[in-house]
Amino acid sequence: PVPMAYRGTYSPDGERMAYVRLGGEFDVWRHYRGGATTEVWLLDMDDYDLEKVPRVDNCNDAYPVWIGDTIYFISDRNHTFNLFSYDTVSKEVKQLTTHDDFDIRYASGGGGAVIYEQAGWLYLYDPAAGEAKKLSIELSGDLPWQRTRFTNVGDMVIWGEISPNGKRAVLGARGEVFTIPVDKGDYRNLTRSSGANDCNPIWSPDGAKIAWFSDGSGEYQLMIGDQFGREEPKAIALENPSFYDAPAWSPDSKKIAFADKRLNLWYVDVESGAAVKVDRDSYDHPHRSLDHVWSPDSRWLAYSKRLKNQQHAIFLYSLAEAKSHQLTDGLSDAISPAFDRGGKYLYFLASTNFALNVGWLDMTSYERPVRRGVYLTVLSSEEPSPLLPESDEEEVKAEAEEKPEAGEKPEAEKQDEKLVRVDLEGLARRTIALDLPERDYGSLKAGDENVFFLTEAVPNEHSAQLLRYDLKKRKLDSFMPGVDSYVISATGKKMLYFAGGMWGVVDTAGSPKPGDGRLNTASLQMKLDPQAEWAQIYREAWRVDRDYFYDAEMHGTDWDAVYEKYKPFVKHVAHRSDLSYILQMMISELTCGHSWAAGGDLPDVDLVRVGLLGADFAVEDGYYKITRIFTGESWNPGLEAPLCAPGIDVGEGDYLLEVNGVELKAPANVYRLLENTVGKQITIRVNDKPTLEGARLLTVVPTRSETELRRRAWVEDNRRKVDEMSGGKLAYVYLPNTAGAGYTYFNRYYFAQQDKLGAVIDERFNGGGSAADYFVDLMDRPVLSYWATRDGDVFSTPAAAIFGPKVMIINEFAGSGGDALPYYFRKRGIGPLIGKTTWGGLVGHHGGRSLIDGGAISSPNLAVFDTDGKWDVENIGVHPDIEVEMTPKLVIGGADPQLERAVAEALKLLEENPVVHPPRPASDTNRSQWRK
Repeated sequence: PVPMAYRGTYSPDGERMAYVRLGGEFDVWRHYRGGATTEVWLLDMDDYDLEKVPRVDNCNDAYPVWIGDTIYFISDRNHTFNLFSYDTVSKEVKQLTTHDDFDIRYASGGGGAVIYEQAGWLYLYDPAAGEAKKLSIELSGDLPWQRTRFTNVGDMVIWGEISPNGKRAVLGARGEVFTIPVDKGDYRNLTRSSGANDCNPIWSPDGAKIAWFSDGSGEYQLMIGDQFGREEPKAIALENPSFYDAPAWSPDSKKIAFADKRLNLWYVDVESGAAVKVDRDSYDHPHRSLDHVWSPDSRWLAYSKRLKNQQHAIFLYSLAEAKSHQLTDGLSDAISPAFDRGGKYLYFLASTNFALNVGWLDMTSYERPVRRGVYLTVLSSEEPSPLLPESDEEEVKAEAEEKPEAGEKPEAEKQDEKLVRVDLEGLARRTIALDLPERDYGSLKAGDENVFFLTEAVPNEHSAQLLRYDLKKRKLDSFMPGVDSYVISATGKKMLYFAGGMWGVVDTAGSPKPGDGRLNTASLQMKLDPQAEWAQIYREAWRVDRDYFYDAEMHGTDWDAVYEKYKPFVKHVAHRSDLSYILQMMISELTCGHSWAAGGDLPDVDLVRVGLLGADFAVEDGYYKITRIFTGESWNPGLEAPLCAPGIDVGEGDYLLEVNGVELKAPANVYRLLENTVGKQITIRVNDKPTLEGARLLTVVPTRSETELRRRAWVEDNRRKVDEMSGGKLAYVYLPNTAGAGYTYFNRYYFAQQDKLGAVIDERFNGGGSAADYFVDLMDRPVLSYWATRDGDVFSTPAAAIFGPKVMIINEFAGSGGDALPYYFRKRGIGPLIGKTTWGGLVGHHGGRSLIDGGAISSPNLAVFDTDGKWDVENIGVHPDIEVEMTPKLVIGGADPQLERAVAEALKLLEENPVVHPPRPASDTNRSQWRK
């Protein structure tokens, strides 16, 4: 019953509790998750009096153990977590251990002693002896997760390309490169190395070679190998090693273009290994630009790049000149260039309504549909537009002209015919829009000559519609629905697609459907050496932070030394969760929020889901009485409320007497009878009295989770309470995060209550997401004018607004975007902040990088600083204007001190600055004089 507590221990007599809660000063508990510090508090279980263990600023106290009159706990008040004691009688704090290399991670107690873990060892601290003894424990285990084994990787394919003629596909899965036939033969594993991430494979247009990136050397290099995996691949070391993607062979199979993490576009000569930097992007946004494509003669690269206005423009790079030329003017967002296979045209997509979508981090970019047109640039000044007016005319047969004798053209003339002619002068004026409706198009790729493909996003669908356009016929057709990605072969005749979790190869001239030409990826296997893979993952994770962390100085940390510090632990990993533990310790050295490591190849665990009825129970007369039924407020789509559907005759105050024919009595666990019932019909017997006589037998379907039901009930309870306390003057709006759910909550609750005079905005426990400019923009809308009609009430511009005072409730569990929201609220001067200081985590991240076994590692790459040019909020939080503690006694009694104070402050502000709307003016009879 202790609000905000998440770890506690009772005193020996059971009359008091020591528990951990988030604190008010800020730094990062490096092995928690960043943000608010932690404190140890003592709570009297009778009168709820509170006492805090003395601490120093910006430290963390945790894991209390109560022995006798002494509380033992760990603290990093001297920078490394050590064991401390607090005498509850003398009030004295003592440091008991002096570890200075690795933190104490966990502490527990029993039998009058304290046990803790440090640097992978267990120590037993004896209070009587005043010393800690390292324990030597030997465990013999099979450790099956360490064993080398064959494993299927068909469901881990994350990259696919196609051979020139479409006979085989080359796939990247779990750090291995495979080729797989469309029809005949078996797959081949070309790399066979668990200790390297071999990724992004591409097949050369001449069919002879396959290229990929590999970190087998410790850093990523470009590898060139044969299609059979028989020869030792050639390694091309790259300047300033980093992470690379989007490799693309030139049509002559002599060069490869690619992008790197540092926003650069490169191409490398395969023979010499020399790399040439083409250009650099302007912004490190999550949706990478620099999408690039070769001209058919391998002499030009077309690519898109963000300009300073954050919209994309199309560029052409001449290899002969070693120079880029901007094609589009930047007044539209132009992306996805593609050379027609005949070399006469360059296709691309452009949007003139991209607008607020440049603010990808801002919530004002939500629900802003993008419409793009399809454009074509005629590259040669002597080439006519392919869209000139056409007219059918009767041909007049003419006498046959004498033709010169057929002969073989000189090689020089043949070569000239292959060259793509680009006349830069007037190039932009030779850009024309195709007669296609503007839609949310993407991923335009050239097919055969005068044919291209593109995707169209389908509203409320994850996948896209793949379309095909024939320039000669001037016709757009649907090619395949539900496509996630696709690649065209070097000949333009075949396509590799990914749709519905499967890969397939089809003809580009056909009319396929999903499932046609399906590849047998289920057959893909690799020989997995887990320990080699874990070593690769460790180094990969270290490199991710090295290259992605927002601060190149790594917060002053010697990152090379950190790598060496934790590397010895890797050889002791026996399970994937061990590795995550090490990764978390390593990245915690950066003392930064939003640092985490998770997932990976963890063993499957059979789970038994417990069904839930969406109700609270109390024990009365030896039976379970239903004290509350969560209804979902009856009109919320997606909320499953098992006991409130029409026709289910059960109410609050009824007793739950039986589940599936089994009698239920206290103290038996009510949920024991609901095991494995999620989504299944069960029978329950209920009655308004604790007896089976007259009981009703009902069929219900338990739900998997009550979280959203209970949250909605809490929100609605608060809304009604605010309405009652304010006499109907104030709105109540809860914002669970600054992402999709928060956006939905705000749009629903704020505008549905715009008849109120003011508002209480509650962002406690806000889980973050985007930057909440949308919320503060709409909460800060002044009235600009009023409008009168013949009938009906006067209304205003803006119409969607609450014009009166607003207050915001914050607490220590609101963070990330939940820090930014009150920060912006205060910055705009909207109203006071009430509650407790927020979490303090505004070095965020976007696009956590995947590891080869499916795990992920974050690297905070996005840090906020204020308008004065100073770092802010991270490890500071947003402090309230009025601090209000959620004291256990009041909360247990049903009060919400923060909410109640917020209502009082809003009413006070409303009284000081009442909302006054002028009445409709009298009729303007003077206007009749204008006719004279």
